[in-house]
Amino acid sequence: MRKRVMVIGAIEAGKSTLVQALFNDEQPARKTQALEYRDWLIDTPGEYSENPMFYRTLMATALEASLIVMVQDATRERNAFPPGFSLGFAQPCIGVITKTDHPAADLKRAEACLRQALGDGLIFPTSSRTGDGIGELKAYLQAHRSK
Repeated sequence: MRKRVMVIGAIEAGKSTLVQALFNDEQPARKTQALEYRDWLIDTPGEYSENPMFYRTLMATALEASLIVMVQDATRERNAFPPGFSLGFAQPCIGVITKTDHPAADLKRAEACLRQALGDGLIFPTSSRTGDGIGELKAYLQAHRSK
């Protein structure tokens, strides 16, 4: 099986911008309308994480992945995922906090939200705009894929 990474999170959480940063793509991000496969990565629409009717689609698509990346926007005031959400996946899950450079960012709140859904998994704070944390995340993902 090809080791893919699936990225999930709420609408406007910064998933597509994160994907572009991981691929050094400088084009402006656009709204993901459907599952998008890009080399070793699967980008999912935010609606899939926000609407329980789509959870089944996330779980089925996860079968094509060896790692799930759960994205939490640091400016979002509520959790993008229900408690224990990562337990629904057979694959390991990590968390990524996006928009850490934003003036309204609250990293403690974002981490607490991810911890509710992710438990003790790794969490990477990132800013796609400044590049903070992107190198570390990319190195982790590449190491995971090479195992």
